[in-house]
Amino acid sequence: MTDGGLYRRAAAEALGTAFLLIAVVGSGIMAERLAGGNGALALLCNTIPTGAILVVLILVFGPLSGAHFNPALSLAFALRRELTWGCAGVYVVAQLAGAIAGVWAAHAMFELPLWQVATTVRAGVGQWLAEFVAAFGLLLTIFGCSANAPAATPYAVGLYITSAYWFTASTSFANPAVTIARSLSDTFAGIAPGGVFAFIAAQLAGAAAAVVLAQWLWDRNPATVKG
Repeated sequence: MTDGGLYRRAAAEALGTAFLLIAVVGSGIMAERLAGGNGALALLCNTIPTGAILVVLILVFGPLSGAHFNPALSLAFALRRELTWGCAGVYVVAQLAGAIAGVWAAHAMFELPLWQVATTVRAGVGQWLAEFVAAFGLLLTIFGCSANAPAATPYAVGLYITSAYWFTASTSFANPAVTIARSLSDTFAGIAPGGVFAFIAAQLAGAAAAVVLAQWLWDRNPATVKG
């Protein structure tokens, strides 16, 4: 892969992750303003746009970069030897930059201060287990679709995240870039910085477990490495 090709793929990862965070944070702000204090309704209004935008973004950017938008997924593909470690590193940097830019864009649209630090505490064994489950299930969904029904991946991912918002105690961050970026938004979607490390550790553990189980379930040979 030429540098120009890698740059285009990195740009796709940055743009896609930015729009994902715009959807997560922006819909959270709108939901909180319109729900009148009804937490269940606000969560529903946050959930639907997030699941919907994932389908759109994967359809748009999937053919270019694979539409990871998630450092845990990029690192998992490197572990599976479907992506070089160097390319995975570029993806992770692009995803983190895009995620933070997306949060700032959402703040700007709603005329909030760009720089914020979240105060919503999300911690405890239940939350950490929820993030393990969320990331494990997300990656297993992606690997399973890749092995059996690749064309269904965008819809399966969107539906998984839509449901996982409700069946996990943490509302399914399942993504280190999303977690870091949401610590910079003191809004409905925020997470206090003190909870970020444990969330990311749980997400990466869930991703690693999904890599191992997917290898066994679908008994695949390592594919050609992309780089």
